Amino acid sequence: MSIVPLRRVTLLGRHADKQGTLGELQRLGVMHLIDLGPEKSDAPAAAAVSDTRKALAYLLDCPIKRHQVANDPDFDHQAIVERALENQRRMRDLEDSIDFTRQRLKDLDPWGDFDFPPLESLAGHRLWFYEVPHYKARQLAQIALPWQEVHRDNRNRYIAVISQDEPAPDALPVPRTHTGSVPRHRLREKLQRLAVRLDEHTAEREALTRWIHLLHRHQAQAEDAANLARAQHLTRDLDAIFAVQGWVPKAVLDDVRRLAECQKLALLDEPVGPEDQPPTLLDNDERTAGGAEIVHFYQMPGYRSWDPSRVIFFSFAIFFAMILADAGYALLLLGAILFLSRRLERRRAGTRVRNLGFALVGFAFVYGVLAGSYFGWSPPPGSWLAHLWILDVNDFGQMMQLAIGIGLAHLIVANATVAWHHRGQAAVLAPLGWIVALMAGVMLFYGITGGAIALTLGLIGVFVFTDTRPIHRPLDLLKRVGGGLYALTNVTRAFGDVLSYLRLFALGLASASLAVTFNQLAADAAAAFPGLGILLYALILIVGHALNFVLAVVSGVVHGLRLNLIEFYHWGISDEGYPFTAFAKTETTPWSN
Repeated sequence: MSIVPLRRVTLLGRHADKQGTLGELQRLGVMHLIDLGPEKSDAPAAAAVSDTRKALAYLLDCPIKRHQVANDPDFDHQAIVERALENQRRMRDLEDSIDFTRQRLKDLDPWGDFDFPPLESLAGHRLWFYEVPHYKARQLAQIALPWQEVHRDNRNRYIAVISQDEPAPDALPVPRTHTGSVPRHRLREKLQRLAVRLDEHTAEREALTRWIHLLHRHQAQAEDAANLARAQHLTRDLDAIFAVQGWVPKAVLDDVRRLAECQKLALLDEPVGPEDQPPTLLDNDERTAGGAEIVHFYQMPGYRSWDPSRVIFFSFAIFFAMILADAGYALLLLGAILFLSRRLERRRAGTRVRNLGFALVGFAFVYGVLAGSYFGWSPPPGSWLAHLWILDVNDFGQMMQLAIGIGLAHLIVANATVAWHHRGQAAVLAPLGWIVALMAGVMLFYGITGGAIALTLGLIGVFVFTDTRPIHRPLDLLKRVGGGLYALTNVTRAFGDVLSYLRLFALGLASASLAVTFNQLAADAAAAFPGLGILLYALILIVGHALNFVLAVVSGVVHGLRLNLIEFYHWGISDEGYPFTAFAKTETTPWSN
């Protein structure tokens, strides 16, 4: 759980060897490239990669897939991609046309199947159609034009008016209905033709699915080619030489040196300067690296900050467990994760998320046992499960103290980590001051002697050491005082952030209460309706607990992450960075977050 130290590496070589050098760098896969060149455009390569991804997603979504072709020397990647995307476009057009035709048939159903007579047969007159609601039917008697009711249902009367020109808008009580000029029997013929064409394109799509495996392989090649083309624009070219520069993990610097020797390149190795803003590369144990996925999704810490991944991993699991608050629901979640496990383990990020899911299940199950909740039922008195029941979610005092205590501990961990990161510097006293102030708040709440003194000392530390800039002139002193005063305004935020952890208690209580309520409703239904009550009992339990389970999981994810990424981040992470992205082959990327 750390941020990997980096070095700035510059390689210089002959321009004739540029392509080969970049190819070797890509195979090595350890450098985050720095843009040295003026050219920024790589749109054609990026578009090709994007088209391949769209075609693959379209074919993978096909419900019926053909046997995969493992190897074909005549395979044309671009042609297959174009065929798949063209098939997707035509399928969408056909589905839209089918939907439109079906709607037209539905709209014309009350009018019946008819063909418009020639204008000569009606002496130049036309038919105009109106759907008149029953409550406006009395107004039909006032129509001066000839009309006829052709159909009636429980809502409307369908009126045909004969007129040479379209009647005035106020001639009838409703606007005209546009039926179109195509009769229903022709629409049915058109619908049949569209359905046949849709079947043909569906068969073509299924036939194209045999190339999914080869498309996957060529997608990696296309992405590698696109990245290599992009790297061509990131170098600095001067006459007969070129320079490529990037950030390299210190641990693999020897590999870059060996590459430079083999390629006969000049190498310049520099440490991170005070003005540099290098990317952030997190180094985590894969078992707890799910926290790194959360960090990467929300906000990457700056290079000079610290890695909060492991803290977030465990604190998120605790918060989720307190919100789910049921051992039975934890087992349901375990089943869902096991069902998705094989799909998740296909990618490194998916494996990390799966491990995080198992941690959530483990913590939630343990907390559910301690809370004595199994799908809303409590264990029988005297049973061995009852002996493990030590938390009562209905004991407001106990649960509020637990939630606030966890919140205090979470914020103290954030400040303690910041203090450790600034050890040996005067700035360490600011987070230590906040720790003292937070603990002093607890002392004041419980009436412990010395709470006011501890709070005063803690806030003095915050005021004096939050801004540690050197004082060379009066303005510097004024800025330090201003920084200290601004830091003290976080006193109210600290109070609010600690109270924000009460959501753990509130949401856990809501989840547990809903589970108990659905159980009671099911029992009442079974008692009120003998025979049929068994069906109602099962239906209420299944639907009620399914709804409560979904709500509890969503609440656990949203609010569990919120407490980490808002409250915790505010006190622990102040510097935002950007991720280390290795210039590497798609299939093998050893250095990535």
